[in-house]
Amino acid sequence: MQDTGHDQSIISAGADYDAVVVGASLAGCTTAIMLGRAGARVALVEKQPDPRAFKRICSHFIQSSAVPTIERLGLMEPILETGGVRTYLRAWSRWGWLAAPPERVPAALNLRREKLDPIVREAAAATPGVELLLGQSVERLLHEGGAVRGVVARDRTGTETELRGRLVIGADGRDSRVAELAGVPEKRTPHGRFAYGGYFEGPPPAWAPAGAIWMLDPQWAAAFPTDEGLTFYAAMGTKDRLPEFKADPEAALRRWVADVPEAPPIRESTLTEPVMGKIDMENRLRRPTAPGLALVGDAAMAIDPLWGVGCGFAFQTAEWLCDSVTPALLRGEPLDESLERYRRAYLRGLRGHAQMMIGFATGRKLNAGERLIFSATARDTKLALEFDALGSRRITPERALVRTLPRALFVNARGVLQRRAPAAVSAHAAVAPEREQVAA
Repeated sequence: MQDTGHDQSIISAGADYDAVVVGASLAGCTTAIMLGRAGARVALVEKQPDPRAFKRICSHFIQSSAVPTIERLGLMEPILETGGVRTYLRAWSRWGWLAAPPERVPAALNLRREKLDPIVREAAAATPGVELLLGQSVERLLHEGGAVRGVVARDRTGTETELRGRLVIGADGRDSRVAELAGVPEKRTPHGRFAYGGYFEGPPPAWAPAGAIWMLDPQWAAAFPTDEGLTFYAAMGTKDRLPEFKADPEAALRRWVADVPEAPPIRESTLTEPVMGKIDMENRLRRPTAPGLALVGDAAMAIDPLWGVGCGFAFQTAEWLCDSVTPALLRGEPLDESLERYRRAYLRGLRGHAQMMIGFATGRKLNAGERLIFSATARDTKLALEFDALGSRRITPERALVRTLPRALFVNARGVLQRRAPAAVSAHAAVAPEREQVAA
């Protein structure tokens, strides 16, 4: 049943689908590929007409937690053939580097979105059962029995097409039109930092291919080696530092990165394209489900990019959704039950991380607990392994806290005792000759 209240007629009527996916970026294409391979008929709707369109402001870092999803999609080989870099992450703190031994942690992945997005979109278009509809913007939703049952899409000539499906999936980013039309509840929290970054050609950082971030408390910097020998340098600063970047983005970025401890060679490198900036990075969290509707990727949660989680969120939320709803779309399970299963998986995987990231996104300095853990992690391999698992989202913050807090207390206490021991020995050595003289 078409929504009422619109006089304009539907010029062409589309066929029915099992699912209508809105947005053909990482999350939408992953959803379409997995549902199509399972046997579903999928309409993949994308407002950009260019099949090689890509997201321009993105660090492109894919956390190791999302790599198994990429392998399941069969995309690891084409990504590596295109220049993808297997990488790790190290974090500088004032207590030293927080870095797990690379041979003991799973690798992350770096590939510029200019190359990554077309690879994923081409795979979706080639999947049997998937129909890629480019240059189509969603104008309104179709409802039936209180649930979303399709969309009305309009092409650039003004022709509207009705696309009906048992499930509509919003994969259309932080400003999701689907979520807006559906009236999905949303929580917004302010972000206290801005972001600027750019790709540079030149000598690689000493630790390449590993990526690095600097936790400058509360400022932040990063260096991510990527394909074609490029390095993505980025700065995230508190809003009081914004004027210098607005005045001259490239010069400010070079100074910012060159001034960090053990700085990478940004001054010896050449900028390959203009520095990109994002000033408003408000955190936006939405309920991931509604009757007949699911949200994936940034449409469900667009959160602080400081942690490099956006690409991983896109791949993983799509995978969780597909695993949850396939029984409903293809085997007769009630759709509400499948959507509830997805909602639980989403909250289980992301709720704790979201709470942690929102707190840090205010631009605050490290709190006492973070200082305790970071200071211990800089000199303890076991804690570095836990830090890597938390930062890459392989474990939840709740689990990490249980594992790391007792050991951090132990490591710091041991450090205090070790520092006191030499002092005690020195004091004893100084007193000993006086005692010998008295005895004589």
